[in-house]
Amino acid sequence: MNGQTPMGLAAAAAAAVRPCRRRLLSSATAAAATVATATPLFPRCPHPHHHPHGRRLPFLASAASQQSGQTASPTTPIPSDPRAAVSGNLPFFDRVLFPDTFPVETPPAAASAAVAADEEVASALKAREETETEREAWRLLRRAVVSYCGAPVGTVAAEDPECTETLNYDQVFIRDFVPSALAFLMRGETEIVRNFLLHTLQLQSWEKTVDCYSPGQGLMPASFKIRAVPLDDNNEAFEEVLDPDFGESAIGRVAPVDSGLWWIILLRAYCKITGDYALQERVDVQTGIKLILSLCLSDGFDMFPTLLVTDGSCMIDRRMGIHGHPLEIQALFYSALRCSREMLVMNDGSKNLLRAINNRLSALSFHIREYYWVDMKKINEIYRYKTEEYSHDATNKFNIYPEQIPSWLVDWIPEKGGYLIGNLQPAHMDFRFFSLGNLWAITSSLTTPKQAEGILSLIEEKWDDLIANMPLKICYPAMEDDEWRIITGSDPKNTPWSYHNGGSWPTLLWQFTLACIKMGRPELARRAIAVAEEKLAADKWPEYYDTRSGRFIGKQSRSYQTWTIAGFLTSKMLVENPELASILTCDEDLELLEGCACCLSKKRARCSRRAAKSHVVE
Repeated sequence: MNGQTPMGLAAAAAAAVRPCRRRLLSSATAAAATVATATPLFPRCPHPHHHPHGRRLPFLASAASQQSGQTASPTTPIPSDPRAAVSGNLPFFDRVLFPDTFPVETPPAAASAAVAADEEVASALKAREETETEREAWRLLRRAVVSYCGAPVGTVAAEDPECTETLNYDQVFIRDFVPSALAFLMRGETEIVRNFLLHTLQLQSWEKTVDCYSPGQGLMPASFKIRAVPLDDNNEAFEEVLDPDFGESAIGRVAPVDSGLWWIILLRAYCKITGDYALQERVDVQTGIKLILSLCLSDGFDMFPTLLVTDGSCMIDRRMGIHGHPLEIQALFYSALRCSREMLVMNDGSKNLLRAINNRLSALSFHIREYYWVDMKKINEIYRYKTEEYSHDATNKFNIYPEQIPSWLVDWIPEKGGYLIGNLQPAHMDFRFFSLGNLWAITSSLTTPKQAEGILSLIEEKWDDLIANMPLKICYPAMEDDEWRIITGSDPKNTPWSYHNGGSWPTLLWQFTLACIKMGRPELARRAIAVAEEKLAADKWPEYYDTRSGRFIGKQSRSYQTWTIAGFLTSKMLVENPELASILTCDEDLELLEGCACCLSKKRARCSRRAAKSHVVE
């Protein structure tokens, strides 16, 4: 941090980035002059010339070279297509995940071979022409792009020309933009992602407040909107400003917990695919990461390593009984911690934070693997639980009553496979299957390899329940009757098998594809993509589907939903270029589990590290 305080950095950032001002001029010459004299929107901050986390690889340096205006070395072939950036003769995971083991400069013979490999990959990519559905999807995705100061900064949530009520669908949401960003990155269009990352960073709450109607320090907004504000009461001049929403305008007025986590995950993906590691080393970016982590790792009254949140603080942004420690937030939290550990610059100011990250990672992984996992064996254990146990050696640590096992689960849980439950609190287990949390747990290696295989086995076994006519159920099963009335407050939008209450969300397709690729099951992803491709374009790319089997378009679903479109495109590109999955996935880290800090007793026999190793051996 170089001795600077967050407030000092905030002042510096505010001085560097100001509202975009443009005067409405009729003269094209005057307009050109205005653009010519404009100052750079994001001045580059000083940063070290070396990368502390590994040297930049030649085939990942194309975007960084373009950003800095440098010319590639004759011995360093730089592919024009980022999809070819991770192609080559070296083993993929060694090349991408362990860059320090390979030289920066490529020998002439290897360079010639790399060029030939790049040409072969490029010709293979061009061999398959895009389908009509893909072409339409790209046209719609580009139509959803919004610009700020003449540069693209994101995509609106939905661009439905037939809908007159925009509500907040005309805003750029952080979580919604992630699949759009990935689609653009894999297409080689990186500018919009870089702009998005830096602009949302400037919107981050930097001031520590005690006002209950103000965002806390480090909070990222849920969304932002570009507004044109008259300048000095002059109708001929205006300035563009970014208007963030931290939840004060949202339904229920709940602050978004997941926005900062998604921002960190996307930052890592951008740097890995472009090689632009200088971006993550910038002082303002490093400060933004630290503020998010400080907010998430702050001390509280909670006894568990999981992140305590309110209901409606994630993708399921309405009252659905997921307050406390919902799986979705824990999986994203774990992934963001893993990504941050890679990106934080090691110095005296970050040592304590990195130590806190490692401690939380080890405790969180053990907690989720041990207490959130259910399969036929675990259900039998819960069925025979003793209650009111008081000791460090208690088996039923959360005082779960066997009567909580729902009747639907008894017949639904397969003999082979399992999943992570939706929530765990004292005397309460939410046995619903939540798709995003389970899929992201696979992607980030929050689960053991055996558990990850079990989740995909369960999805395959329960295909008609979780995929059916449209992938993918956001949760299963739906709440009905009195349970729906009590828990949702009789929410008319979350009626049974609709919206967040058991609705089918096509945007989850890209995360399903990512999990399948990581576990070597791409055929499952292709099967789900084929189901979606058959209907999405004809149904005008809806936000979600209703009914138990996902046959009907959601009754309040928006058409031309951007993250539906982007999720489909991202899924298609991932199955065609599975090596690109590494920009989002994390592998099992046994050294991390070595320092397991979560066992309250001194017995290490049930340590997560040993359990993980046993699963790897199996």
